[in-house]
Amino acid sequence: MTSFTRIHERALRRKGGTAGLAGWLPSPRTPQQLESVPDDRWLSEMTRCIFQAGFVWRVVDQKWSDFEKVFFGFVPEKMVLVPPDLWESIGQDSRIIRNMQKIMTVPRNAQFILDIAQEYGSFGRFVAQWPSDNLIGLLDLLRKRGERLGGNTGMRVLRNLGKDTFVLSQDVLDCLKDAGLDINKGTTKRELRLIQETFNQWHRETGLPYCQLSRICSCSMDENHLEPPH
Repeated sequence: MTSFTRIHERALRRKGGTAGLAGWLPSPRTPQQLESVPDDRWLSEMTRCIFQAGFVWRVVDQKWSDFEKVFFGFVPEKMVLVPPDLWESIGQDSRIIRNMQKIMTVPRNAQFILDIAQEYGSFGRFVAQWPSDNLIGLLDLLRKRGERLGGNTGMRVLRNLGKDTFVLSQDVLDCLKDAGLDINKGTTKRELRLIQETFNQWHRETGLPYCQLSRICSCSMDENHLEPPH
């Protein structure tokens, strides 16, 4: 395996040195901060990432204030009580993206959040307590118990709300392959185990959070941009 030092050096060269690269790096929330994220924000972010999957993210973001209104602020307790006829009405609402399959993930993921919250006190507390050296276990749980939360969708939900996690973008996968990891698409149990073990090793080697290790990998590969996206 290539030392992470070499990957880091490559990213520094591509992004304008220490100061330039720093602008690209996310900062994870502390466990206490994660615990304070309300359950409705978890459902909102799950839904946003689900609608963005395979679609133009910018369009989803432009409509998001209307999504919040149509879905009553994504309060899980409200979402599980919405009757079928109202869901049909929501599915015809022109203020949102009218994809009924994705719309119906809302009550299902609301129930998932409520089930977890009943056991742990809140969904945020559950996520905060999950160790980053077994992120693949958390991602597997999201895939199995949530609706459409597998793969990068689940990773993005966690990252966007501050969980210290890697995201397996194509650039990150290319970096891992270039470093010597025997993986293809990073989707099989064997590949995910190897990826987790590699990030664990790099975390021990550098002391950097997983989200920054992942982003440095991304910044070391593919098309170069000197300014981080806004």
